[in-house]
Amino acid sequence: MKLRQLAIKDSQGMLEWMKSKDINQYFRINPADVTVETVQKFINESFTDINKNYAIVDSNDEYLGTISLKNIDSKNNNAEYAISLRECAKGTGVAKLATIELLNIAFKTLNLNKVYLNVLSKNIRAIKFYEKIGFEYEGEFLDHFYINGKYENIKWYGVRKVKFEK
Repeated sequence: MKLRQLAIKDSQGMLEWMKSKDINQYFRINPADVTVETVQKFINESFTDINKNYAIVDSNDEYLGTISLKNIDSKNNNAEYAISLRECAKGTGVAKLATIELLNIAFKTLNLNKVYLNVLSKNIRAIKFYEKIGFEYEGEFLDHFYINGKYENIKWYGVRKVKFEK
């Protein structure tokens, strides 16, 4: 497993998880709005000073998922974390390896102090994963997003450089 910048060749793999009902039920995207063109536009704009979206790939450079540092704030030294995997990569351990590598980039290369995330409160599998990695629960926003005809709560988690490097 390694991380690299997203490439146009990753489009079909990205579309796969974006269109998957099991996966996208926890995201705020409407899968009907996602096309090859919108994915390719995202890829072309995916690596900037503010957002660093990486492809998670195997030893054959096959796309397994996307992992990101978004909204990088160089004044406050923090960024938002996000990850999504294709079905074939779930349960393989790549999420953990990719997350550790991304946090090393965040804390050692970008010298950030904190990486944070928000997750739908009902996404128990993801919450267990984040806590296992070392993200700490910081609070919950009630009725924060209106998704599929109902309001959803989100939980906030963060990991600080000082905690991660121990």
